[in-house]
Amino acid sequence: MSLDHRVIALGIARLADSFGNALLIVALPLYVASGHVSGASLGLSVAVLSGVVLAAFGVFDSVIQPWAGRLSDQLGRRRAFVVAGLLVLLATDLAFLATDTYLGLFAVRVVQGLGVGCTVTASVALINEYSTPDTRGVHFGIFNALRLVGFGVGPLVAGLLVARGPYDLLGHTLGGFALSFDVAAATAAIGLVVVLALVRDPASTSAAAARDLGFAVTDGSGGLDPVFALGVATLVLALGIAFFAAIEPTIDARLDQSAAAFGAQFAAFVATFVCTQPIAGRLSDRHGRKRFVVAGLLLVTPTLLGQGFVATPWGLGVLRALQGIGAAMAFGPALALAGDYATGGDDASTLSVLTMAFGLGAGVGPIVAGPLTRYGFAVPFAATAVLSLLAALVVHTQVPDDSRDGATGE
Repeated sequence: MSLDHRVIALGIARLADSFGNALLIVALPLYVASGHVSGASLGLSVAVLSGVVLAAFGVFDSVIQPWAGRLSDQLGRRRAFVVAGLLVLLATDLAFLATDTYLGLFAVRVVQGLGVGCTVTASVALINEYSTPDTRGVHFGIFNALRLVGFGVGPLVAGLLVARGPYDLLGHTLGGFALSFDVAAATAAIGLVVVLALVRDPASTSAAAARDLGFAVTDGSGGLDPVFALGVATLVLALGIAFFAAIEPTIDARLDQSAAAFGAQFAAFVATFVCTQPIAGRLSDRHGRKRFVVAGLLLVTPTLLGQGFVATPWGLGVLRALQGIGAAMAFGPALALAGDYATGGDDASTLSVLTMAFGLGAGVGPIVAGPLTRYGFAVPFAATAVLSLLAALVVHTQVPDDSRDGATGE
């Protein structure tokens, strides 16, 4: 299998920004709680303030994506958006070093979210344009796998850097938080260099996209628009992925396990997702994308439900690994299938429906998970399991079979 070096380059850039964001997910709450941050708190607790600062990224990352996608379609210049987003990410990672107020942290995270949102939509549009119908699934699979590598490694690195600081580097003392922000900036710089060196806009990129920012919800005949239906599925997948980390203390207390055991369970999902994504993408190129999206959602359903009732740490690890397989089966092929629907230079606008949905799910999941556990430990797991089953039904009934599905008898 021959891989496009431009796809690898974009995957490395996505790994860099997801690594930096995941690192900050761990480092920023610790930074807020450490006493380094002051200023008006509006009477909110440290935990709530940390949540607001973290959520700002996801909200503004999602909000900007349709606008950035449409603008990159109109200009026909994707690479410039990727480069600009990585420059913003690099600058904002460094800006944390000079920020010591709650309002300042919030503002930096807002700008950071806007920058990454520009990068995401342009990146997936480039992946789509670099691909043919026979390679789109595997290309998105590799891209998403690299992204999740960054997301999985970032928290581990952040924990080590903060815990082992301060550091004596060439005669200068550097605290754990400062080094964490520097490392996040360095990875953004690496992604930027890779994109500048290896990524170019394809000659065929069109600037003829429509100027409205709307997207279709229905198909005009009483059903849902296929891309919107795939966006619903992506939103549900993100919810199921994102809420887990937010209830770590509750999980550890219920299973009487250590933080290391939780880390292993988190890593189990990441490992199977990363390994499955390219394989699922390649198979969806050959045998049909829709069948993989539906099958993945159906596998996610019982694995999520089981996590709400599991009684042992190893049992939770196994279920997390199976959830990673199911999520990988659905996520990459869903992006590739949406890419199949993109026509006339609207790749970024079309795919932004799914990337925005994933961002919203990732932002909402941690916020609602905690309150739901008050009604019972299993409630957030059961709720997302039901949503996953409903999403599978939506995709099965509202997304037409593609040519490969039809050829193989679905």
